[in-house]
Amino acid sequence: MNVLKRVGTTYIPVNEVQAAVDWYVKKLEAELSYRDEDKAIIHLANQSFFLVRAKEGESANFIDHSGQTRFSLTFEVDGVQQLEVLHQELNKRFIKTGEIEDRGHPGRNFVFYDLDGNLFDVWSELSPGFRK
Repeated sequence: MNVLKRVGTTYIPVNEVQAAVDWYVKKLEAELSYRDEDKAIIHLANQSFFLVRAKEGESANFIDHSGQTRFSLTFEVDGVQQLEVLHQELNKRFIKTGEIEDRGHPGRNFVFYDLDGNLFDVWSELSPGFRK
C-alpha cells in the first residue's frame, strides 16, 4: 500500500498558545497562519504544526522501554556542516540543546527542547525525496 504520500500536520501540546507562537516564530522563524484561544497553526520545515493548548505537563515526548525520554519528531538538514551551524544558532537563541552526537548510523544528530519541554531531534541527512 503506497497511498500515504507525506505527513501534512503534526500536533504539539503547549501550555499557553500565544507564548508558544511567540517562541516558535522568534526562535525557529516559523510562519504563523492561524491563531485562536485554543490553538495556532504554524508552518515550519515544509509542514504545518498545530500548537494545541493542553493540560499542564503534557508533551509530545514518550518514555521508551529503558526509561529514557524520547522525541517523536526528527527535523532534517542538508549535511553535517548545516547541522553544526544550526546547533550554534539555536544555542545563540538560548534554546536548550543536546550535544551533537554519533548514534552509529550515517550522519550526526542533536536534540533540542521547545518552551514547553517538547523534545525534537535534528539529523544531518536529508530524505531522498528532498535531495532532488
